[in-house]
Order: sequence, then C-alpha cells, then structure tokens
Amino acid sequence: MNHTPRIRTSVSCTLLVVTLVAGATACGEPDGHPLSLKPHDAADLVTFNGPSKDERADPDKPLEVTVKDDDVRITDVTAVDTEGRHLAGELDADGKRWHSTASLAAGTRYTVRVSTEDGDGAPGSRTYAFGTTSAKKFLKVSFGPQAGTYGVGQPVTAELSAPVTDRAARATVERGLQVRSTPAVTGSWYWVDAKTLHYRPKEYWPAGATIDVRSNLKGIKVTHALHGAATKPLKLATGDRIEAITDASDHSMTVLRNGEVINTIPVTTGKPGFSTRNGVKVVLGKEYYVRMRGESIGIAAGSSESYDLPVYYATRVTWSGEYVHAAPWSTGSQGNANVSHGCTGMSTADAEWFFDTVREGDIVEVVGSEGETMTPFDNGFGDWNLAWDSWQKGSALRSGTPDAGTDVQAARLRPQV
Repeated sequence: MNHTPRIRTSVSCTLLVVTLVAGATACGEPDGHPLSLKPHDAADLVTFNGPSKDERADPDKPLEVTVKDDDVRITDVTAVDTEGRHLAGELDADGKRWHSTASLAAGTRYTVRVSTEDGDGAPGSRTYAFGTTSAKKFLKVSFGPQAGTYGVGQPVTAELSAPVTDRAARATVERGLQVRSTPAVTGSWYWVDAKTLHYRPKEYWPAGATIDVRSNLKGIKVTHALHGAATKPLKLATGDRIEAITDASDHSMTVLRNGEVINTIPVTTGKPGFSTRNGVKVVLGKEYYVRMRGESIGIAAGSSESYDLPVYYATRVTWSGEYVHAAPWSTGSQGNANVSHGCTGMSTADAEWFFDTVREGDIVEVVGSEGETMTPFDNGFGDWNLAWDSWQKGSALRSGTPDAGTDVQAARLRPQV
C-alpha cells in the first residue's frame, strides 16, 4: 500500500506550524485527502460468506470476509449479536482475510461491520445483518437462593438442567455466569458436581452489599448438543455481618455484629460420641417449632440415648439436623458441660433472641469441639471450610484449564439452600 500521501501531509503540517498559525488550521482539514473522505461502500471490494437475506446461518459454520482486489486490505471487522456479545475473530497479517474463531450464538441476529482501505488510503465500509438458526437442545440455569437479603456467608448457587463434564465446556459455562457485587469482591465458581456450581468471595461478602447474578449463555454453544437458554437474573443483598462463634470447650457462644460483640451466651454442645461439628456453617433456615427424635440421626427407639422432644426457636445449620435451639431441659449444663446429641442448646430466652437476630446466610462457627470438621457441600453450606487456594481449584478457569485470556469464547462472554 502506498503511504506517500500521509507522509507528505505530515511534513507539510510541520512546516506550516512553524511559519504560520493560520496554516496549521488549514492543514488540520486537508481537503481531498483520502482519510478525510466519508467511507465508500465496500460491497464490490469484499466477499462475505454469510447467508442471504431470507436465510439463517448455521451457528457452527465460521464466518469469513475476504478481499477481491489485491490493492485492498481489511482494517477491521466486528460481529456483534443482539445481546451485545462480540464474536471472536482473527484478521490475517496482510489484511486479506478475516474469519471467526468461535461458534456463533444460536437463535439470535448478528451485525457484521467491515472496514477497508485501498492502495491510496481511501476508507471503505460494508455492513451485513443476518440471523442464526435456533438451538434444538438447551442448557438451563437456575440461580439460588431466592432474591432477598442474606447474611455475609451466603454462597450463590447455579443448578444446570444437564450435566457438563468436559473441562472446556465447563469453562464456557463459568465465563457466561456473571456475579458482580457492590462493593466489588474477588470471587470464583466451584464445580460441586456436573450440574451444580457454588460461587463465593475470597472472604465473606461485605455487609450491606448488593449482588447481581446473571447468565450470558443464551444461544452460546456449551457442548456439541447443548446451547445456553435464557436465564432469569438474580439480585441479592447482604445485611449486617453477623457471626456466632461457639467455643465447645468453653461452653459459650459469642455473637458479633460487624465485628462488635453484642451477646455472650452459655451453651451446651455435643457430648462424646455426638460431638458437634467444628468449622464454619451457614444458617439454612429458621423453624419456630421442630419435633426432634433420635431415630432421625440413627439412634434406636427405646435405647438409652433415644429422645423425642418438642423444640422451639430452632435455627438450622445442617441438613442432617444440627440446630441452634432452645433446650430448657439442659439449663443446668449450659455454660458447664456438653450434653447434647450434636446441636447447640441454650435457654429459651437466649434461643429466642438468637432466632430473632440471625437470618439465612449468617455465620455460625464452632471451635474447640472433638467433632469432625463440617464438610463443604453435602450437608449444608460448608463452603468456607475450604481454603481459598483449594476453592479456586474447583474452577474450570484455573491452572491446567483453558486460559481465560486466549480462549476463543472469551470475546463473546463479557465478564439454595
């Protein structure tokens, strides 16, 4: 390509600036210079392999733009769908050919804008618009929990309608699932299994945060047979940072709000053989009344450990039946001994206060117990018991997986209890 006109203009401008200010103004608008012209229609200069006006494109068929004349080169190509997602593509070094490097989204429309330049530097442009065929099978995503205000320990969950096992496909899913909070945090998804993901920050959510969760997978090819479906976005908020820390060895619970102690409660926890689980748990729900029976945790009816009790102000922290609750039958042991079958018991007045103070997602941590550590995923939300380094290994975007900066999908995927 001949660059001479540009060089001449630059030199001429330099001279005029030195000798005459008025000349600089005239030089800033070079009449007749190719770059000052409105781009001409480049329809006769390029070839596009997209569908005709009344047809729809196969999402798996690559797009390609090529020049017809050796004196013309492509300077830029953008392909954007109706969701505002850019299709990744690659332009040859000589500017003679551009091609897409990722599958198109299904069931949408694209606008492709091509910019060109001829040998004299004159710009050209051409715009194409077309639709893509719809997908036959969809991957649906359901976010959890329900919209509302939660404690700072609440993970975000994503349930998929079909299993995703391929690592590259999992990376595509993760890139399409966006979690944004104000204030901003560092966080990551973790694949609990082939159909379930959890998202948590490195540390607890900030108090008073807003959290927006959405999927950008609509129409995106996830696997050979599945494309993403439209998903209802989710908006959450966090309340105060409430943490209840139970020291089983000291038989006491300390409750903090935003780092300040607001109550210290004498408690009893699990006795030997029924020791309360150590570690961080998250409030799963609250039940004013629960009938608790020993059979529910494997104790034979009629045995020495058997029980059948009405329990009030029960705050659930595991699915297997661990609660913080009123235990008026053990007030003599609260603050002195561990006599329960794994729950944290306290007086009725203290249990009512605790019940009224906490919400789903608040933190309940147990230390000093002889029990095992709360498991991460199979009995509630034990997510916080995984160190951050271990948590990140559960993401398909981490080491040993496709790089987030170079994967061909990246250009189109803008970053329950």
